[in-house]
Amino acid sequence: QVQLVESGGGLVQAGGSLRLSCAASTRTFSRYIMGWFRQAPGKERESVAAVSWDGSSTSLADSVQGRFTISRDNAKNTVYLQMNSLKPEDTAVYYCAVKGSWLGTYDYWGQGTQVTVSS
Repeated sequence: QVQLVESGGGLVQAGGSLRLSCAASTRTFSRYIMGWFRQAPGKERESVAAVSWDGSSTSLADSVQGRFTISRDNAKNTVYLQMNSLKPEDTAVYYCAVKGSWLGTYDYWGQGTQVTVSS
């Protein structure tokens, strides 16, 4: 069982920045691929970013390329999502999740943190 707790969400004006954090309660954090997802009202959940076990490989959705960065600190069991140049369409609940391999499914999810971008 892995517990994930997101933080760092809030209200920001368009063009602003936020950094989300996700702390994991597991001794094997460095073995997991970490991902960030988001879900806006009335829309399906979408993948935003993912990072490999050691942080050397990342993937980002086209919609956030050049604006968002995912990183991790295995010593702190934490994954981050740095969000710059925020747009109103980035408004959503953001979730972090873990999986054991790139081809696997995400097994554990956090409770989410709200990000609201005002125009």
